[in-house]
Amino acid sequence: MAIPKFAEIKQYIIGCIESGEWEENARVPSENQLAELFTCSRMTARRALTELTDNGVLERSQGLGTFVAGRKSQSSMLVIRNIADEIKDRGHGYSVQQLLLQQVNASAAIAIALEVDLDSLIFHSILVHCEQDLPLQVEERYVNPVLVPDYLLQDFSLQTPHEYLSQVAPLTEAHHTIEAVIANSELQQRLAIPATEPCLQILRRTWSRQGVVSFARLVHPGSRFKLGGHLTFSK
Repeated sequence: MAIPKFAEIKQYIIGCIESGEWEENARVPSENQLAELFTCSRMTARRALTELTDNGVLERSQGLGTFVAGRKSQSSMLVIRNIADEIKDRGHGYSVQQLLLQQVNASAAIAIALEVDLDSLIFHSILVHCEQDLPLQVEERYVNPVLVPDYLLQDFSLQTPHEYLSQVAPLTEAHHTIEAVIANSELQQRLAIPATEPCLQILRRTWSRQGVVSFARLVHPGSRFKLGGHLTFSK
């Protein structure tokens, strides 16, 4: 079965970038040029460019054109997405290492974050998400077992915690803080970074209709990751 034209265009663009033919900041063909090259409409070409821009592969500048984005992987500040999907949408390989999946007693800070009693039993997981076999995110997550009783039974090499939680306790609210941090020796090893490299840390609490579902600490190497977003305001 033939793939859709917009997907074919995306594959072509990603292939040119991955092969090194188009380097960082190189201008990519216009909508008209792509439409002519692939014998399709401008709208189809525009969809391919827009999706790759949304995924951080390309950058568009009004009046100047579309360019190959910087090498750092980009996530949205405004939308919570599954990291596996973000990586795959960039045309890159995704893999994960599950380091920890256990039941623990809630410390004071975690009890407050999850709105549970101090020392009550909660679920704790640590995973390393990789892009092209390089660590992109260490995810440390604490989960409310009352709302997600089967969390410890999951195989997160098949499905990310975000995917699973979205299914069993659909997200209704989220709060996050973002800050620059220096990783300790354990995080440095997990992210495969030197001691001098700064990291970007996101602390995120998520709610379903029944209450707080999870509290996560997401740490990314500064050299491989950035956050971005686009806001449109009505006049």
